[in-house]
Amino acid sequence: MATTAAPSRGLQPSSSLPAKVQPIPPNQTLYVTNLPSAKIQKADLRAALYMLFSTYGPVLDVNALKTMQMRGQAHIVFRDVQTATQAMRALDGQTFLGRELKIQYAKSKSHFVAKLDGTFKIPGSGSGAANVEQTELQQSIFNAPPPGTAPAGGPGLPPKPTAAVDHVMQDAGSPEGRGQKRNRDSEDESDEDVAMEEDSDDE
Repeated sequence: MATTAAPSRGLQPSSSLPAKVQPIPPNQTLYVTNLPSAKIQKADLRAALYMLFSTYGPVLDVNALKTMQMRGQAHIVFRDVQTATQAMRALDGQTFLGRELKIQYAKSKSHFVAKLDGTFKIPGSGSGAANVEQTELQQSIFNAPPPGTAPAGGPGLPPKPTAAVDHVMQDAGSPEGRGQKRNRDSEDESDEDVAMEEDSDDE
């Protein structure tokens, strides 16, 4: 009996078809679409999304804007990729506030995560802000040495004392120089009750 190879069930690559779109790599930020935008306030939508997604793991941020460009969309930032993946698999296609959720990984790292791991760059800092001329005063301020490294004393200032020296009081070691507890005078204390004057409301 001769065995023949079964034909492949998948599509064969063809040069006439466009290249397959690269899938978005896993990310700890999820991009959620098809959210209701007209019937709910932004704060209520954020709270509802937080409550829904936080059942799968710690949610760091919920970014739901109601601008014309971002309405019906939100970004949910998880602490790690595993919980984001678990939430995406469980909630994609589920009904939320009367609409079916569409969830995928965000295309890039969220600003919240970038700030936490130290890779955040201010948007637009590469163009206009870098080309601004600095005045001499600005350069002297920004190029000045840190406060602790500046030379001590300037014109008209006394020299800076050394920080490591601890001065001990001369009479602190002798018991005579220390403060002494004073006894109260018995005549200052009186056992009489003094009546206080009361303000009358009848004026």
